[in-house]
Parts: sequence; C-alpha cells; structure tokens
Amino acid sequence: MRLLVRDRLLGIGDDYWIEDEHGRKVFLVDGKAMRLRDTFELKDAHGRVLVDIHQKMFALRDTMVIERDGEGLATIKRKRLSLLRNHYRVALVDGTELDVSGKILDHEFAIEYDGELLAVISRRWLHLRDTYGVDIVREDADPALLIAVAVCVIHLAQREREDD
Repeated sequence: MRLLVRDRLLGIGDDYWIEDEHGRKVFLVDGKAMRLRDTFELKDAHGRVLVDIHQKMFALRDTMVIERDGEGLATIKRKRLSLLRNHYRVALVDGTELDVSGKILDHEFAIEYDGELLAVISRRWLHLRDTYGVDIVREDADPALLIAVAVCVIHLAQREREDD
C-alpha cells in the first residue's frame, strides 16, 4: 500500500488528507488547535476516528501517545543514544517494540519490527514538491498505526529541532 502525504504534517490545527497512489482520500489528519498539548486525530475517509494522538504531558523526554477507542496503543519517544541518525522507539501495549530510524526531518526513514521492514517513508519516490510517500510493505500491517507513528516521529523531531 502506497500513500501520499502533502508536507503539512507539522501544523497543529491544520487538517490534511492522505491519499492512496490513485488519488483517493484514505486518511484525514485532524490537528486540534487551542489545546494544552499537541493533539491529532487520524480519521478514515468517512470521518470515523481510527486513532487519537497526543503529547504526553508529564514526561522527562518528549513523548507521544497513540490511543484507539480510548485505550492505549503505543508510546513513542526518542532513543537515548542515537548520535548519527534519528532513532525512535515505539512501545506497543502488548509488549512488542517497533524501531523507527533514518532522517526523520527529511522524511526519509523506516519503521521496523524485530529487524523486518514494515513501512518506508520517503520523498525520493516523488517528483511533487512538498510531498512524500508512505510505502507500507507488509500486507498484514495496521496502516492507521503506521501513519500515526510517522505523524508522531516527525512531530517529535520537529519539536526537538526547534528546541535546539
């Protein structure tokens, strides 16, 4: 599954569509403005909320939380020792972990589980300016979760960059 995202991922309060490779609207990222913490909702094409994404309020390091139906699904934070590349750890509630690594701010990174590639986020495939692709490699992967992970890591990397 290949999805196309216009480069508006970082604006809180901005809503934007994620389309499939045929131009059909698949997901809506609904950024919530005027909140104490950074908050997004990922909705399907019919407006149903698939996952809620928000910043964890009280954490030593910036942390994002993904919830589905009010239940925790995943927590995302930067790995402590990642000097050369951006590395983020996604801790799922079932105890498994996903690894996200690459050039997050350039939208060139991979999401892996136990060394197996789940998705690749890249501008390299595209000729359109300010657009990048999300290529979900595994058919049994949860596309909403992987899109939510991409939203979180890009958002965290941007906040980190602004703080420097």
